[in-house]
Amino acid sequence: MFKGIITNIGTVIDITTGSNSNQIFYIKAQNLLSVHQGDSVACSGVCLTVVDIINDVLKVQVSQETMKVSNLSTWKVGKKMNLEQAMKLSDRIDGHLVQGHVDKTVQILAINQNLDSHEIKLSCPEELIKFIAKKGSVTLDGVSLTINSVTDREFAVNIIPYTWKNTTFQYNKVGDYLNLEVDMVARYLDQLIRHQYN
Repeated sequence: MFKGIITNIGTVIDITTGSNSNQIFYIKAQNLLSVHQGDSVACSGVCLTVVDIINDVLKVQVSQETMKVSNLSTWKVGKKMNLEQAMKLSDRIDGHLVQGHVDKTVQILAINQNLDSHEIKLSCPEELIKFIAKKGSVTLDGVSLTINSVTDREFAVNIIPYTWKNTTFQYNKVGDYLNLEVDMVARYLDQLIRHQYN
């Protein structure tokens, strides 16, 4: 479980393919405290298990299913990513509860500067827009954000200067795809209602 509060930006330094066709990423990450083999780390919103650590490089293995629903298939050497270690139950939750289970990707339609902040407008898959509520929570590339507005199959979020400078949003451009995780409470409520009325 995570909070959606980014503590580090990592860089992909190598990519290989495992014997079972899973992708293996080597991510250089400084200042990640007390990461051990077997720990969970959210890499741009995707919960991955650290299978090995070599100095300040994390080795993570990614299944084909995760590659299909996330933007990891576009990762290349040099790719920057948001990193967050799994939270402790005693932690203060500054963002919101995030599982690291990406639902799908959303495409950036526009990036507009609004004073010191940036507003990002995104398209949303039709089946997921019902989980996107104004003033609700959403996770984009692992970052906990508040939804500013929702229209049809689009929504917008506002990125304050601190978040812009300390996450990978500073590297994004129109047309990029971000990993989306909808609010887990909304997902479970939808499942409950569907079972109740079916």
